[in-house]
This record gives sequence, structure tokens and C-alpha cells, in this order.
Amino acid sequence: MKERILSILKELGTDRDYENSTDFIDEGLLDSFEIVELVEKLEEEFGIEIGGRDIVPENFTNMETIEKLVLKYKGEA
Repeated sequence: MKERILSILKELGTDRDYENSTDFIDEGLLDSFEIVELVEKLEEEFGIEIGGRDIVPENFTNMETIEKLVLKYKGEA
């Protein structure tokens, strides 16, 4: 799953080092518009629908928080 998420992230910003980042938001790797785009791509890739209450920066801080969010909506968390 992490590889699929990383692939989606790299589509948003090919020159960004998501693999070595600990905080995508604070390090400027994701902004609010990119989070919305990421949500759309995650929903499409994983066949889920992320609720509006979960579209907050805290859920997009790093690979782990994004994976946890996807697993929640896949019913695996």
C-alpha cells in the first residue's frame, strides 16, 4: 500500500522527497490544494470515499498518517 500511496504523491510533485520527509505539511511538500487532489486520487485508487471531517492536515502529515486514513476507509483499521 505504501508504494501505491508514494506513487500518487510523486504524481503531485515529482521533485519532492516524500520518502525521507517526516512532515509533508511543515516541510512544504503538500499544500491545501494538493491535499484535495491527493484525496481524489486516493479515493480513486483504493475505491474509498474519505469523509470531509477527515480531510484535515493531521491526516496528511506523512506516509503513516495517510496509510492509516486509507486503511480506516477500507475497513482495515
